[in-house]
Amino acid sequence: MSFKKEKARKARHFRVRKKVVGTAERPRLNVYRSEKHIYVQIVDDFAGKTISAASSLDKDLKGTFRSGGNIEAAKSVGALIAKRAKDKGLTQVVFDRGGYIYHGRIKALADAAREGGLEF
Repeated sequence: MSFKKEKARKARHFRVRKKVVGTAERPRLNVYRSEKHIYVQIVDDFAGKTISAASSLDKDLKGTFRSGGNIEAAKSVGALIAKRAKDKGLTQVVFDRGGYIYHGRIKALADAAREGGLEF
């Protein structure tokens, strides 16, 4: 990704983060996308703690998809984070797409998390 595009994404992300806040009752589902992998965390911003996390590098997903940077991997990570959130008793989150366009891998992850039982 070029420096100009990354700078614009970070500006969008900071602008959204001023408004999107995760609480203990409704934590923030944060997404980071690299070229080769996708990462997601559920964060309580008031406590400053990560409640749960998943990524395409996770050992639970090892060997289930060809590449960590495709839509298939994003769907698997979305389903895994939904399962982990339900295990911790969470059903509602606020979605923080990290400044990325809601399309492709980000949309696939969000849809899989919704199918897994998360509401946002």
